[in-house]
Amino acid sequence: MSEDYEIPENLYYTKEHEWARVEDDVVVMGITDYAQTQLHEVVYVELPEVGSEVEQMEAIGTVESVKAVSEIYTPVSGRIIEVNRTLEDRPELVNVDPYGEGWIAKIQPTNLKEELKSLMTAAEYADYLRTLEE
Repeated sequence: MSEDYEIPENLYYTKEHEWARVEDDVVVMGITDYAQTQLHEVVYVELPEVGSEVEQMEAIGTVESVKAVSEIYTPVSGRIIEVNRTLEDRPELVNVDPYGEGWIAKIQPTNLKEELKSLMTAAEYADYLRTLEE
């Protein structure tokens, strides 16, 4: 059930199960608790290139687990300004702390105000998860 997943209130969410946190003029992003639970044990994270320009919902990397490989999509357009290199040696942080130490990338957004409108709030994401479970 969606109640079993951690869905922090202060984040935005995509239908592909990424989260976005706005910090000043930067967006920090990663995959949701739901996504990491579905994947199970994450064994590798392919990070995007720092400096690359990305479009909203473009595939920017992959998360590999013992069960599957899933694309990572960027929740906003902009330029990748930092990636979480710690995940290269400790990909399990995506499972342990998906909203904290398991973050994937930081993006300098180019159209943040408009693009946030197309992302879900925590309540909308919880409702969306319920529709997946029906």
